[in-house]
Order: sequence, then C-alpha cells, then structure tokens
Amino acid sequence: MSDIWNRRRDEAQAWFRRGLNSEITTYRNNEELYEKGRPDAVIISTADFQHARHTIEAVEAGADAYVEKPFAETMQDAREALRAVRARDCIVQIGSQRRSGATYLAAKRYLESGKFGPIVMCEMSWNVNQPGRWRRPALVAGLSESDVDWRRFLINRPLVPWDPRKYVEYRLFWPYSSAYPASGCVIRSTRSTGSPGCRIPAASAQTVGSTSGRTAARTSTP
Repeated sequence: MSDIWNRRRDEAQAWFRRGLNSEITTYRNNEELYEKGRPDAVIISTADFQHARHTIEAVEAGADAYVEKPFAETMQDAREALRAVRARDCIVQIGSQRRSGATYLAAKRYLESGKFGPIVMCEMSWNVNQPGRWRRPALVAGLSESDVDWRRFLINRPLVPWDPRKYVEYRLFWPYSSAYPASGCVIRSTRSTGSPGCRIPAASAQTVGSTSGRTAARTSTP
C-alpha cells in the first residue's frame, strides 16, 4: 500500500490487522512501491487529477491497473496516459460504481431482453443537498506539511505554497478537480450509457448545480 500521507499508511496497517489479521507493507510513495514491492497489479484510488499520471507509473513498472474514475482532469494527461498504456502489454480498466453495481447490471440485462423496445433517449435526474460536501475541517486542522509529500501530491500541477485544504479538500479547487463534471456527471454518464449498452451517445447534455459552492454545465456532441 502506497500513500504519501503517514496517517493513511498507519490506518491501512491497522485496518488489515484488525479486519484480516494480516500484516501489510506500506510505502511512502509509488517509486518505493514499484522498486521494492514489485506488484503485478495495482488499484489506483488517489486524487482525481493524479489518476492519469499514476496510471503511467503503473504500466511503466509493468503492472496492470484498475483506476477509479475519472481517468483524467485534462485532455493532455489523458492522452499521455493512453499513449503509455498502448505502448505496453498491460491491462488497464477504469472503474465506476455505477458501471459495476448489481442494480445497474440487472437493469442492463432487462433492457437487453428487449422488453422495453429500442432505447432512443435517456433522461436522468439526481437531487442531493449536502452543504458540507467534500469538506473535512477536522482533518485539515490536524494536517501538517511534514505529514505528507506536498511536491509529490502536486505531480505535474504548478508548485504552490502548502495548503492543507487543497490536499484534503482537493475536489473544491482547480486544477486538482473539476468537481461535479468529474464526479456526478461521470457517474450519471456511465449509468445512462452502461445500462442501455451504449458505447458513446450520439449527443449528451448535463447541467449540474451544487450547494457545495461549485457549479458547472457541459454539453457535447461527439
């Protein structure tokens, strides 16, 4: 288990001892993981903007990767990761709970049965009121720069002064996250295309309003 925050490494060891009666080795960063651990495969569940770069590190080390969504926050990161994956004989899958959940797989089977007839349009809505969404004030208050590796966290983002909020609550700040487009919109997109069995919709539009202080709207036609 690799994590640049000492707290998360300690929590991982405690969880495995308590839940599985097992010991694990933790690493301070991915370089240590690939050099000493030499894993065959990894699960990448880091900050959203890090996924693509961590995927590159994985395949360059010869490891298969299951990557949580979103794959990237910029097209540049996405293209660089795609080139790295295509250049190596590794398996990479982008995961989404809406794509793999039992409920949505059951809906997919029902639609494939033909009982609904041809699917020509899908409209969805999801309402949530979470004023404190993505905010972790207690964690922020207890975090010091010496607890983490700030430069490694930023990866290819501009070097800026240490900010514990940007580390813990990164989803509230660009260029570390696009917030709902990379979260809620991805979930809704994979749900609406996955259940009907579509690969890419002919056209899509999504509008998101948020009580968390971030709003976004995107419309696209491939």
